[in-house]
Amino acid sequence: MICEFIAEHKARFGVAPICAALTAHGCTIAPRTYYAWARRAPSRRALWDTTVTEILAGCYEPDSDGRRPPESLYGSLKMWAHLQRQGIQVARCTIERLMRLNGWRGVSRAKKVRTTVADPSATRAPDLVNRQFRVPAPNRLLVADFTYVRLAAGTFAYRAFVIDAFAGFIAGWECSTSKHTTFVERAIAQAAAFRTRQGNPLQNKAIHHSDAGSQYTSVHLTETLHLNGLSPSIGSVGDAYDNALAETTIGLYKTECIRDDSPFRRGPLTGLSNLEAITADWVHWYNTSRLMHRLDRRPPAETEADYYAQTRDDQPVALT
Repeated sequence: MICEFIAEHKARFGVAPICAALTAHGCTIAPRTYYAWARRAPSRRALWDTTVTEILAGCYEPDSDGRRPPESLYGSLKMWAHLQRQGIQVARCTIERLMRLNGWRGVSRAKKVRTTVADPSATRAPDLVNRQFRVPAPNRLLVADFTYVRLAAGTFAYRAFVIDAFAGFIAGWECSTSKHTTFVERAIAQAAAFRTRQGNPLQNKAIHHSDAGSQYTSVHLTETLHLNGLSPSIGSVGDAYDNALAETTIGLYKTECIRDDSPFRRGPLTGLSNLEAITADWVHWYNTSRLMHRLDRRPPAETEADYYAQTRDDQPVALT
């Protein structure tokens, strides 16, 4: 807009000279036209844009301590859904336009590095899932995998997850400086104990699905699964699609929690305690607040709670 151009450059050239130059080049405008424009009240759209921009800045711009909320990880669609859930009725196109104008964007996932190595001599459980990760209820299918995290000293730590396939709820997790089988067993035990505390214990019909890594094909782990009411299932060797849900969750973890500019980071990861602290924060946010497209932009805990509310009215449901 011409008046906006004049407002941007008037301090350097003056209003009248700019108007004269524009008129000489065929863009006729009088100084009084600019002054009338400058005195008018802001439009409703301009005021609303300013309000929404301030809200978005509170998510995407660091505060005085250099921290940002986890919602800074969202792209425009999830940010729009997040604001809708907060009672802020704003159009999706407005969010997209203002984010683009201010250079704000969500994070993108990097390619996952494979950490599990199959043991060719191990006896593997059958594949009971066959890439069918959609289940009608919680506690029907748990998927598991682990990943590595590089610490500041150059050493590695490992993080295992056990995820309920119904809503993607992370029921158990564990970290270690070793990839030994007991490390993934502890994550399984945590998941079973958590479901018991919830009042929704695992039953013998529940399936535990993983890739063919040696940690998941050991005899001891199979015994652990049976003791916790789980039937073992293992996908084909070296095929990420056979454990896609766990791979996706780990990709989100690496992108949203571990990367250097993550809102969950509090500086360098100097040891296992730092890693556990940020992982605990991320898992809590992921389970109770993170919006999932496949859940109609609701968090996993809310989806599970809705399921139990519709199917069982006599017992409360724990969300964390």
